[in-house]
Amino acid sequence: MASIFARIAAGEIPSYKVAADDRFYAFLDINPVAKGHVLVIPRLEVDYIFDLDDDTLAAMHIFAKRVARALKAAIPCRKVGMAVLGLEVPHAHIHLVPMQSEGDMDFRREKLQLTSEEMQQIADNIAAHFE
Repeated sequence: MASIFARIAAGEIPSYKVAADDRFYAFLDINPVAKGHVLVIPRLEVDYIFDLDDDTLAAMHIFAKRVARALKAAIPCRKVGMAVLGLEVPHAHIHLVPMQSEGDMDFRREKLQLTSEEMQQIADNIAAHFE
């Protein structure tokens, strides 16, 4: 059975999409540590990010860079942090988090509770800045 992320990228499970192409998909984390917390995944279902072939891994980071630029334009922040944790879902993914301080990257803290309307507005705003 496909991972939840593969099903999201395939459109089988709804998501707050911010960017996509034929190889990658970016969407809001439904348990965000900050407003605008985005997940970037390859459409190819691979559990461990360092099991991706070199070309896909490099292209994924370039795609994530484009998403991070859109994120920074949409959500006022000092920088966009990037993390690869990979234990919670068996599908390679990159977390992009708008940061005002390094503490904004603390994944152990309580997650934000945002309404579906807020999530959609954030996703639309990021998507509008994606190039």
